[in-house]
Amino acid sequence: MYYWRLSGFYFFYFAALGALIPYWGLYLRSLGFGGVAIGELVAIIMATKIVAPNVWGWIADRSGRRMRLVRLACLLATLSFAGVFLGQGYWLLALVTALFSFFWNAALPQFEATTLNHLGSEVQRYSSIRLWGSIGFIVAVTGLGEVFDRLGTALLPQVLLLLFAGIWFASLAVPESSAPRRAHDHEPLRRVLRRPAVVSLLLVCFLIQASHGPYYTFYSLYLSAHDYSESAIGQLWALGVVAEIGVFLKMHRWLPRHGARRLLLVATGLTTVRWVLIALFVEQLWILVLAQALHAASFGVYHAVAIHLVHRLFTGRHQGRGQALYSSLSFGAGGAVGSLGAGYLWDGPGASVMYLVAAAVAAVAGIIAWLGIREEGGSTPAGAAL
Repeated sequence: MYYWRLSGFYFFYFAALGALIPYWGLYLRSLGFGGVAIGELVAIIMATKIVAPNVWGWIADRSGRRMRLVRLACLLATLSFAGVFLGQGYWLLALVTALFSFFWNAALPQFEATTLNHLGSEVQRYSSIRLWGSIGFIVAVTGLGEVFDRLGTALLPQVLLLLFAGIWFASLAVPESSAPRRAHDHEPLRRVLRRPAVVSLLLVCFLIQASHGPYYTFYSLYLSAHDYSESAIGQLWALGVVAEIGVFLKMHRWLPRHGARRLLLVATGLTTVRWVLIALFVEQLWILVLAQALHAASFGVYHAVAIHLVHRLFTGRHQGRGQALYSSLSFGAGGAVGSLGAGYLWDGPGASVMYLVAAAVAAVAGIIAWLGIREEGGSTPAGAAL
């Protein structure tokens, strides 16, 4: 098992995310864009996740050459992002964002499938590899906070270009891994998608990520408007990911002990609490610290459980498209709707209302999880109803 090669890809991929998500909004504001424009530009990144993972997932499942496609996607993402240096107008940035994110967003779902296939019967070790992505995020978000405090966010495009190149180089070290063939591989994908548990899971994932739209798009701007420095903002982002790492270190024990359904219900409930705290207590640093610690649930527990369930429900030839659907419907459609809606709420009723709406969306996700997902022990046979 190629632990360090797999971990290296996650490190660079999420280091790029740690540079992009917390600071892209601040960079766009420094160029003079307002809340709606920022929301739209961030929504483009999320929206390409709706299409790109499914297109590339279909090709990967047909060809069986996932890593070849991952390497190609990473290279094209790097080359496309270089277009950001051609100008700073809205439409140019929108075009560059659409291009680079179409390729960048295609890479991760196929790499997730490759990782799980390399792990074979030891899929519970996924979290110990994925945690290096969290470490990469922390390194980027804390280090860049100090840099941008001193030099400003104008350096962000150069930093991102280097990190995208790092992702491509890391992808070159990971070999192909064939998906295991199973007896029920012939089952049509449409039949899998009609299962109530699959519908419920994908809907929960969509809503949870939609509720994160205000966080990923406007959290840094929200804190900046309340006089937090770039360093403090970076440290708060990093705190959330530190909590996430703690979860990834424990998930291989928690899933068999507590079951996927119970953990998902805990995650949706604590996500709701997190957005309420951010909405009402932004002036209280210690409460923001508590809210960031809840990232352990709103992303860490949620994501580990979702990956676990998707891997069990979409087996054999469907693994690539299963991961693609999870990415496109949650981080893609959910993230795009959440970011776009957050932009209008930010310029309209305001940030507090924006986060309270996010809390309501997370609460609805919890209700759907309660009613639609029945799996209890984390050991459901592949393909069985949850």
